[in-house]
Amino acid sequence: MSPAISSLMQNPVCSVGLDDSVAQVEALLTSKHLTWVPVVDPSRGEAIGVISASDLVGFHAQGRDATATHAWQMCSYKPIVVDAATPVAMVATLMVERGIHHVVVTDRTGIAGIVSSLDFVRTFIPASEP
Repeated sequence: MSPAISSLMQNPVCSVGLDDSVAQVEALLTSKHLTWVPVVDPSRGEAIGVISASDLVGFHAQGRDATATHAWQMCSYKPIVVDAATPVAMVATLMVERGIHHVVVTDRTGIAGIVSSLDFVRTFIPASEP
């Protein structure tokens, strides 16, 4: 049996709110060295979307204003959300089938962590290497 996805997830989770500006999102990604972040509805505590570095490239290619645009206006909606107990193999299959690189992991208390395709790649790096 495959281990649970919680064994690969990163936590604590950095997230942004619906009304955060795209400039604020970019500042967070830069300061935390992240490539994506969930957009969370604070009233429900749920991820309603994600913003990735590639989303930001497209945003700027359109010449849009990062200080006047909110996270909810440019995020990719309906992120893939899995339970922390979901087997790693099942999540990997889901990511490949849907062509996605980011998954939000939840448990009974809400968002428990996040997993990206890089987290899968890291499993192949020997523990003695950085």
